[in-house]
Amino acid sequence: MPNVGNPTLKQLQYLDAVAQAGSFRAAAQKLGVSQPTITSQIAALEEALGMTLLERSRTGTLPSSAGRALLPYIATIREAVGAIRDHARFVGDGGSGIHRLGAPPTLGPYLLPDVLTAIHAKDPTLRLYVREDTPRDLENALVSGRYDLILTVRPVEISELEVDPLFGEPFQLCAPPDHPLVERGTVAATALAGERLLAIDERFRLFEQMQALANRYGASLLRDYEGSSLDTVRQMIATGFGLAFLPALYVRSEIEPRDDVVVLTMEDEPIDREVVLAWRPTAPHRAMYRKLAAQIRAVCQAKLAEYLHMPTAS
Repeated sequence: MPNVGNPTLKQLQYLDAVAQAGSFRAAAQKLGVSQPTITSQIAALEEALGMTLLERSRTGTLPSSAGRALLPYIATIREAVGAIRDHARFVGDGGSGIHRLGAPPTLGPYLLPDVLTAIHAKDPTLRLYVREDTPRDLENALVSGRYDLILTVRPVEISELEVDPLFGEPFQLCAPPDHPLVERGTVAATALAGERLLAIDERFRLFEQMQALANRYGASLLRDYEGSSLDTVRQMIATGFGLAFLPALYVRSEIEPRDDVVVLTMEDEPIDREVVLAWRPTAPHRAMYRKLAAQIRAVCQAKLAEYLHMPTAS
């Protein structure tokens, strides 16, 4: 295998300029450098790659087949360099920039539509690119740098992450319309003893909370009917497989508009899941992330307070 060297951005720029201009002289004039400079740099590029990139003649210069094959890659590199410059200029002018936000699929779709619109209205220069994953994978990806910050739930397994609490999200008991508990109005905790509870699969931390609720009320968690998503759990409730404790924001979004599943009121309020915003303690924008956490709390207080337990002001 031939030993191929690394081309420099300057060498690629010179190759592209000669290919576009049709001669070394015209390319040198366009770039404002001497012709020998371009000639020596392209010779070094050809030597590094081990191929002839330009066909030289008295009538002009054309890219060889090998050189022509490189031009689309050079165009991509040129666009990427331009994007880097634009981003640096954007941030230098006071823009908040682009940040990668991870969120679990059991939370993000039911929270972020309300939150992101309000945040963008407050700071149009902040761009959040959202991706979904399970909480454990989100934490590992945050540490490795694939995300800049994540929405997740406690307990956060990676202790060195910086964590800012956002709110407590209650669980609500959901049942099929023909279940005997529906006729009781308010459901006592003791009424759940022996009931069949459905859960999401154990890849999600939500599974552990559903298991804790089953243990608390003496119910039986159905391991043979674990849903791959909250929508799957809802569908199993509707078809009579069992009851389930589902997060309040999901209930607001996907159950309250329907009539195939009923939300029951309990005498004993179930435990919350604690939602937090997390980032690396070394993140250069950590001060902005803390302000972002405060903005999320403010939006939730204004729009979602009837569904959530907001932290008391310190």
